[in-house]
Amino acid sequence: MLTNDIIKQRLLEKFGEQLTAFSEPYGMLTFEAPKEMNLKVLNFLYDDKELKFRFLTDLQAVHYPDDKGRELAVVYHLHNLADNVRIRFKVFTDINTPDVYTATGLFSGANWMERETYDFFGVNFVGHPNLKRILNVDEMDYFPLRKEYPLEDQTRIDKDDDMFGR
Repeated sequence: MLTNDIIKQRLLEKFGEQLTAFSEPYGMLTFEAPKEMNLKVLNFLYDDKELKFRFLTDLQAVHYPDDKGRELAVVYHLHNLADNVRIRFKVFTDINTPDVYTATGLFSGANWMERETYDFFGVNFVGHPNLKRILNVDEMDYFPLRKEYPLEDQTRIDKDDDMFGR
């Protein structure tokens, strides 16, 4: 049976101290790697005969505005379908140079997920075959899910709940 301890041991054997921040929130093994290594780690997790993480469940970004040099995190959720095990893998990047290698060569499903992540957070997936906005208009010159903008003014009367029958 594939356990979090076995996965961690295999990763550390291969990559050593380059992988950090191992934790198990809600039982899901989670770890970080330098952004330059994302494809090496993803390929290892995919190709290893014991690990077999061959399904990309999800890929998204998170904005941490107060974490200088690590403002954007790209988070991969991977699934080993044979053993029904899931893991979370993170890489962090500077918001001024948000370049992360694309995973589309390994996971076809990464194509639209990376486009959406680019569209909302501005992560530049280097090598992506068609990195352009997918949900927002092309003319938009900002990335709406970054925490750079103030929250909506709650005193606006056109947003009053009474107008919506609540």
